[in-house]
Amino acid sequence: MLKALKKLFKPGKTPAPHHEKHIEPAAAPVTPSTAARVPEAATREETREARPKRTRQAKPRPAPPPAKPWSIADFAIEPAEGKTRFHDFPLPDSLMRAIQDQGFSYCTPIQAEVLGNTLLGHDAIGRAQTGTGKTAAFLISTITQLLETPAPDERFMGEPRALIIAPTRELVMQIASDAEALTKHCGLNVMGFVGGMDYDKQLKQLEKKYCDILVATPGRLLDFCNRGEVHLDLVEVLILDEADRMLDMGFIPQVRQIIRQTPRKGDRQTLLFSATFSDDVMNLSQQWTVEPAIVEIEPERPASENITQKVYAVSGSDKYKLLYNLITQLELERVMVFANRKDEVRRIQERLVRDGINAAQLSGDVPQNKRVRTLDNFREGKLRVLVATDVAGRGIHIDGISHVINYTLPDDPEDYVHRIGRTGRAGAKGTSISFAGEDDAFQLPPIEELLGDKLECIPPEEIYLKPVPKLQRTAEEKAVSDANEAEQAAAAAANRKRSGNRRDGRRDRR
Repeated sequence: MLKALKKLFKPGKTPAPHHEKHIEPAAAPVTPSTAARVPEAATREETREARPKRTRQAKPRPAPPPAKPWSIADFAIEPAEGKTRFHDFPLPDSLMRAIQDQGFSYCTPIQAEVLGNTLLGHDAIGRAQTGTGKTAAFLISTITQLLETPAPDERFMGEPRALIIAPTRELVMQIASDAEALTKHCGLNVMGFVGGMDYDKQLKQLEKKYCDILVATPGRLLDFCNRGEVHLDLVEVLILDEADRMLDMGFIPQVRQIIRQTPRKGDRQTLLFSATFSDDVMNLSQQWTVEPAIVEIEPERPASENITQKVYAVSGSDKYKLLYNLITQLELERVMVFANRKDEVRRIQERLVRDGINAAQLSGDVPQNKRVRTLDNFREGKLRVLVATDVAGRGIHIDGISHVINYTLPDDPEDYVHRIGRTGRAGAKGTSISFAGEDDAFQLPPIEELLGDKLECIPPEEIYLKPVPKLQRTAEEKAVSDANEAEQAAAAAANRKRSGNRRDGRRDRR
């Protein structure tokens, strides 16, 4: 034992404690006696590094089983008396799969009527209340036509086979979104072109792939046509949505220019949809369609029964107090506020932000890219209040809007129906609250005539007329608010300047 201990602790060998970090000894100086051994040491080091490192092999995971091919048998809908199924029409399986993905089962009345005529190749004129499914009706008919008819062998990128014209940017984007959902399994390309967004980015879409379905506003579409980027000679299906609104907004001269570039009306299928069948709309339909089927769905009530409608008689000076207190005291989380003028929308939104309510505005003065971000934020719940003109009254489908507030009553009773239709969607309950002031109370009788019902007009409860509390804001919060207001003012000024330049350009061309 003693010999072993001596051997272990012999001079020159002192074991380091196991918990101390090992320090490499300094390299010994190279002497003639050691120089000959350096190459041998280097070789051993190189050999050591050249050895493959041993790593633990992860156990391979079993591959997931292959997905079961979809078949129409996976979409089983039982026949029901008085209802029409999508199965009752000869629709392609790839389209039926997308219809199932959207949660559709039975057709709405206008869908059943439209498909019954358009799938036979007839032109059609349709009128139906907003939210009845007319967009899906003309998209399903169009997609079926494109899938059953092969595309031409000779075709350029900018030659759409189906063209959908709508009056507002929001409506175009909504239709394009619905079209993308319904073509998910069909191999068709959808593009949406609107003004106010980067022209070159939209042009790049045409350079990358063929365009099967093009949805566009009249002005931006004419820009592409006049520059030779889009050619409409291969259009098989032409759809005009909200023709009455295009008349009101002065777009019909532009629409005429567009239609002249498409095949003759006997060589294309034309579908025209309108909220009203005025004489002007019917005259246009005679010019652009051939023996169209007339599809007119009269709702039992113009306004959904899921919407509770209230009207407060309030002076103009008390409107903002009433708005603020309704939002804060009722703890509204997702509400749309409508006003008639763009400057009014801007002032309401700025006051709400100043008083600590997360609000944004949507009007023709707001650039399109910001309008898209605003709608996305509102849809995702990042915005509490969206203040808008009637540009948002149609074509915006956002679930979960609990309240619509008419800060001012619209001049057109139809716009009232479209506004309040933003709530109470998909079977949910909703509430509409309208402010009838001394300047707009005279709009109530035409609205009541359209609704076929009397709207009770009552004074607001005193609790809703409390003064708006002064918000104590930090310097940082005030700076952010001022920056947002400055950005909005600059965007509005730039938009007005662009509009002025376009008008000047049109005068020059004349």
